[in-house]
Amino acid sequence: MSERALADGRAGALLTQVVRFGVVGGMGFIVDVAVFNVLRAHTPFGWGWWPVAAKAISTVLAIAVNWIGNRSWTFRDHRRADTGREAAEFLVASLIGGGVSLLCLVVSRDVLGLTSALDDNVSANVVGLLLGSAVRFCAYRWWVFGDRRTPSPDPSGESEMSGMRMPTSAPAMRSDEIVADPPARSATRATIASPSPPPA
Repeated sequence: MSERALADGRAGALLTQVVRFGVVGGMGFIVDVAVFNVLRAHTPFGWGWWPVAAKAISTVLAIAVNWIGNRSWTFRDHRRADTGREAAEFLVASLIGGGVSLLCLVVSRDVLGLTSALDDNVSANVVGLLLGSAVRFCAYRWWVFGDRRTPSPDPSGESEMSGMRMPTSAPAMRSDEIVADPPARSATRATIASPSPPPA
């Protein structure tokens, strides 16, 4: 296969991941907004800080939805066997992406002096969302689900690599091919060490 064909194949695979990442991210965004508004509308005991808690809950749920979607669909060929560590790194990458959106809002208000509601939405939910999503995708693709990671075992006994299925292990040898008969080996060595005399 030519280098051009390989490059086209890698570009196509990357584009597919970007599209799937966008779809999963959209689902996470819907969960975030819906859960936040439902919780915010039912403030318990008149708690003034409840909207903050509601946002924290909705954000965690959205991250969970994104992790499941990206693990099972976007980067399914790269998911890892160490699920706990993968989830922890995914959470860190998601928080970093959220921090980028927050940083855009801070720069807009404190550095550029743009403080209107429209300015806040543009900086946080347009510019910040785009930059944060780019950072998250790069972190997911080349860190959390990077090629250097240990892939998750395939229940069928096969693993996918570059669009091809490869066996994960060599066929097992039979026990009679591994362990030879000790008496037979001893007799062979004795014959070699003490050859019979030539006939007279």
